[in-house]
Amino acid sequence: MRHDTRLARMLHVLVHMHLLGGTETSETIALMLQTNAVVVRRVMGRLRDSGLVTSTGGRGGGWRLARAAKMITARDVFEALESENVFAIGASADHPHCPVERAVNAKLEIALDSAQQALLKSLGGTTLEELARAVSKLAP
Repeated sequence: MRHDTRLARMLHVLVHMHLLGGTETSETIALMLQTNAVVVRRVMGRLRDSGLVTSTGGRGGGWRLARAAKMITARDVFEALESENVFAIGASADHPHCPVERAVNAKLEIALDSAQQALLKSLGGTTLEELARAVSKLAP
């Protein structure tokens, strides 16, 4: 099963942008992520629409943070990416009239909702600035 790595990858990019302190082109970001610049523009467009980054065209243009790194949380990035589900597991809809399936789904939905709320709370308490500080502790 593949994992949705967009959040981790975009946090990676945004922390680099903060540490470098300038403007990064879609092509540079694409090289960092080993993907296509078109994919980068699509995803960065979502971040721009959410007010996390800005973009300028032309020579010397590119993407930059729209506000200070201490004002951008991992939750902001998660929400900008418009992820459908936090977890790959979920309720079943194979037998909607079966009382066993309904009972299982009810318990799963409670557990998943609780876990999602805990994750979002944690992401909301993690800023790009905090992640950048962690880099210096891990760098050789």
